[in-house]
Amino acid sequence: MNNLSYIVVFCLLATLSHAIELDFCVGDPSLPKGPQGYACKDPAKVTTDDFVYTGFRGEKTPNNVFGNNVTLAFSDVFPAFNGLGISMARLDFAVGGVIPVHSHRTSEVLILVKGSIIAGFIDTNNTAYYKRLEVGDVMVFPQAMLHFQINVGKTSATAYVSLNGANPALQLTPTALFAGNLPADIAQQITLLSRGEVMRMKRIFGTA
Repeated sequence: MNNLSYIVVFCLLATLSHAIELDFCVGDPSLPKGPQGYACKDPAKVTTDDFVYTGFRGEKTPNNVFGNNVTLAFSDVFPAFNGLGISMARLDFAVGGVIPVHSHRTSEVLILVKGSIIAGFIDTNNTAYYKRLEVGDVMVFPQAMLHFQINVGKTSATAYVSLNGANPALQLTPTALFAGNLPADIAQQITLLSRGEVMRMKRIFGTA
């Protein structure tokens, strides 16, 4: 067996050893967060409540210009997710509300539990894959694809999403263009919008 083989076997055994030692790693948010997440809470102090998240309960009022409310369940608020490489969110839509075009580092799975929405994503060939979803329908949005959801029903709508990453990140296209420090003249050039439209968008986001 050559040296490289020894190294590979050693690393594999070390990884398996670590996995066997810990059934889980409930995060301790009182400690600093590192690249791999939070340090593990003392297993002797872990309770069933650590594995239950109640933040999705109750009514959620859409509270922004897009007519939506997003409730996140990441490891900072649900420490049981720590080290598992997953996260969740609840999406609530007012009538006509939208989750505008955006992307994540991760893939996403959505299940609709209330109302009716149109959901879709756009691939790198600019092909749009979209469909009207009804209660119980599930849709997948592949990693890094631009995607969106629109409430097209006559009532409010609610969906839950799961993402295969502890920190999927979120980049909303409209806010990236108009809510940050990108100068209006550059935004005008790269969007082909008129100066008036760019300034109107920046006023909506409070940056003009």
